[in-house]
Amino acid sequence: MARSVDLIGEWGSLLILREAFGGVSRFDDFQERLQMSRSLLTTRLKKLVAGGVLARRPIADAAKRHEYVLTPMGEDLATTIVALRQWGDRWLFAPKQHPHDMVDAVDGTVLAPLEVRSAAGRLVPRADVRLKPTRQKR
Repeated sequence: MARSVDLIGEWGSLLILREAFGGVSRFDDFQERLQMSRSLLTTRLKKLVAGGVLARRPIADAAKRHEYVLTPMGEDLATTIVALRQWGDRWLFAPKQHPHDMVDAVDGTVLAPLEVRSAAGRLVPRADVRLKPTRQKR
């Protein structure tokens, strides 16, 4: 978990990812939407690119300007972003006062709250979650 927080847990990094999931890809658009200083945005984008979460690519052939797109590693953070958003909407706003609902773009229905399930499909309460080593110590 410490490695994950080191890569995406700095102030602004999750906001950048939220915007990337919303389709933002250009530096100026990130800067305008987040109202983040250019130097801080540059630092955070470089770290997300170096960590493999975003890729930096030219907007067009031989272009000097670049865009930032989610990599497969970055796309895999979708559940994390939804979970954080749902947690914040539940605990940090008065009931029904969060600014936006997250909806399915295909049918418009609100996303169901995320649940922790075992590989067999059982709903796992927090009290039943354990850590199990994946390799033996030598």
